[in-house]
Amino acid sequence: MTQELRIGVDGLNCASCVARVERVILNHPGVESAEVNLASGLALVRFEQTSVPELLEAVRAAGYVPVTESISLGIGGLRCASCVAGIERRLRAVPGVLEANVNLSTESASVVYLPATVSRERLAQTIRAAGYEARLPDQPQESDETRQARELDRLKRDLRFAAALSLPLLLLSMGPMSLPGLHQLMERLAPMTVWQWLQLLLATPVVFWSGRRFFNRGIKEFAQLSPGMDSLVMLGSGAAYGYSLLALTRPQLFPTGTAHLYFEAAAVIVTLILFGRYLEAIAKGRTSQAIRRLLDRKPPTARVLDAAGETEIPSEAVIPGDVLLVRPGERIPVDGLLIEGASHVDESMISGEPVPVRKGPGDAVIGGTLNQTGAFRYRATHVGADSVLARIVQLVQEAQSSKPPIQRLADRIAAVFVPIVIGIAVLTFGVWLWLGPEPALNHAFVAAVSVLLIACPCAMGLATPTAILVATGRGAGLGLLFRQGAALSTLARVDTVVFDKTGTLTEGRPALTELTAFGLDENAALALAASVEQHTEHPLGAAIVAAARARGLSLSDAGEVEAHPGLGIQAKVDGQMVVVGARRWMEQLGVDLEPANALTTRSNSTATPIHVAVDGRLIAVLGVSDPIKSGSREAIQRLVEQGLDITLLTGDGRPTAESIARELGIRRVLAEVMPADKSAEIARLQAEGRCVAFVGDGINDAPALAQANVGIAIGTGTDIAIESGSVVLMRGDPRAVADAVVLARRTLRTIRLNFVWAYGYNVALIPLAAGVFWPFTGWQLDPMLAAGAMSLSSLFVVTNSLRLRTALSGRE
Repeated sequence: MTQELRIGVDGLNCASCVARVERVILNHPGVESAEVNLASGLALVRFEQTSVPELLEAVRAAGYVPVTESISLGIGGLRCASCVAGIERRLRAVPGVLEANVNLSTESASVVYLPATVSRERLAQTIRAAGYEARLPDQPQESDETRQARELDRLKRDLRFAAALSLPLLLLSMGPMSLPGLHQLMERLAPMTVWQWLQLLLATPVVFWSGRRFFNRGIKEFAQLSPGMDSLVMLGSGAAYGYSLLALTRPQLFPTGTAHLYFEAAAVIVTLILFGRYLEAIAKGRTSQAIRRLLDRKPPTARVLDAAGETEIPSEAVIPGDVLLVRPGERIPVDGLLIEGASHVDESMISGEPVPVRKGPGDAVIGGTLNQTGAFRYRATHVGADSVLARIVQLVQEAQSSKPPIQRLADRIAAVFVPIVIGIAVLTFGVWLWLGPEPALNHAFVAAVSVLLIACPCAMGLATPTAILVATGRGAGLGLLFRQGAALSTLARVDTVVFDKTGTLTEGRPALTELTAFGLDENAALALAASVEQHTEHPLGAAIVAAARARGLSLSDAGEVEAHPGLGIQAKVDGQMVVVGARRWMEQLGVDLEPANALTTRSNSTATPIHVAVDGRLIAVLGVSDPIKSGSREAIQRLVEQGLDITLLTGDGRPTAESIARELGIRRVLAEVMPADKSAEIARLQAEGRCVAFVGDGINDAPALAQANVGIAIGTGTDIAIESGSVVLMRGDPRAVADAVVLARRTLRTIRLNFVWAYGYNVALIPLAAGVFWPFTGWQLDPMLAAGAMSLSSLFVVTNSLRLRTALSGRE
């Protein structure tokens, strides 16, 4: 059976890093697939059987750091060695656990695990499920946000140090050429040789201390014959430093006039790239803010009610079956079913809809949502990794870890890009050394170093994952869940949307939509009909009873109840014989239907007419239908405006289906289609060359959802069928389909713009750096400018992707 692991990887900087880590993982025995995401720093690994510790060691040997955590959990209830063995066996069976050792004497478990795959709360829950108590340590585990902040602090410290030394170095090297009188002043103070040695002293700590990360990684990349971005930076800054060191200490080795110093270039290259990394880290830290905001909504504590009264415990310690109390203004700790009380709950963090939802006994509540008006008690049903919030976060993380086809192509290009750039740099050096103007060595050296620095493939590696990361996080905040990153790009190319009817465009439950009474008050006629129908389980009867109760009508007791399948039901109410049923039954009973015949054509021709007679006299005609959802018309209109063809697919009869289609503005109708045949209809549309999205309730329409290019499962609350479609809508409003299409199209446009910039940038500037334009224009790119331009390229890609955080802010 295939297993999945998510492994956090520190040290990913560019697309070459991604390709290298993927290659190392894929070469490990037993691994089926590996997808590494540069923006999130996660590797998604699928395997049937493999040694995970050896796999992590292989990643570590490649120069990257797998993120692991260790934790000591207190355990209550340990009695013997068999208890120890049982808990160890259960913990080691949890995906993501690397080591688990239980100590009977200290009543504790020491666990080493992958935090990207399993949480410490899940570990504690595993112990509780085995029948023991589990106590989490007081110190919190290091979160992704904490790790990002730590790396940001390291970058800031190294950047400040580098800048503090690089600025005076620039003054010493460039000042005499640009500031009048400075050269003479420096010569009066000390010989120029002293100032040159001072440049060496200033540059050395910048290159080898602040820039140590480039050299550490670059050496490992070359050792594995897989050069990447750090290799290019190492070569560029190292070449400038080495050339300058030799020119200072062994000038006789150089042709006359070529022993120039480039210490300032070596130091400023490191400083500028660190600055770009720092800005990039700040921007990348913002890409997953939507998911962090979701996680932050979960309250830290919960009030548990038991025989001893009310006890406040950590929300992670709640187990299914616990009864909890929630007061107005508090967030709900875990998922559950309300058993006492009522309230309105703000579920916007899950559904994206700001209107609070009324909750009463028997209704489901979701952990993290905000209770507003009333206090209530509820019973916990799903906790930890099984909760709706945890499933949403896992779903989004899986989407962020997956790769659309466009990214796979980019990774393949990046894998060969750096070696090609090194080849171009060598060729550039050779050509200018042979043909360049005097001093040819300096000209060739500057051009080759510029090529190395301008072509770092960071922007290529970030083009897709940052956009996917931001878009899926934004979608989660709007109640739009993408199960795979590829679903975003596919949905953006969809040209046909097929809607299921029942439960998707309609409410999915019958309701009273029409009522006409003859010689009697409407409420009185409805009360009589409901008094009879309350004794049947038929859906149409239930709709009549629900309508009566919604109006606050009192129902009478009925006697001599007699149901006639296919016709209706009759009973005695307050001494009167009340018959409720179909027209043909009324005709059989000899009821005069002339009043009904005189009715004008109904505005809703899809309603099923139900006749009500008292003692042989017609008193009312009721119309029961499956009402159209309030957002269906707007949803169809928005999709049509986006240039999409809309099709209605239903098992209902053609007259009913066409009537609903006319009301919604849908031109194409596929009616009387059995559930088993829906996927065949989708396949037929695809055979016409269409890219099809199918929208269904995610439960009965699984084959059609799977057949479509994009399956969109509409669900609400805890009833989400997340396994049915590649896109899951947390709210039942069909307008969410239009929102999903808008978000997908904006994401694809963003990815394309990122790629145009990343590739166009390199295609345009590599020739400039190589000096192709120098014979015609005299342009030659300075290595320092090349380093700064490379950093700005990556920053553009990340900031461009961050614009997706405001997508649908005005519901385009």
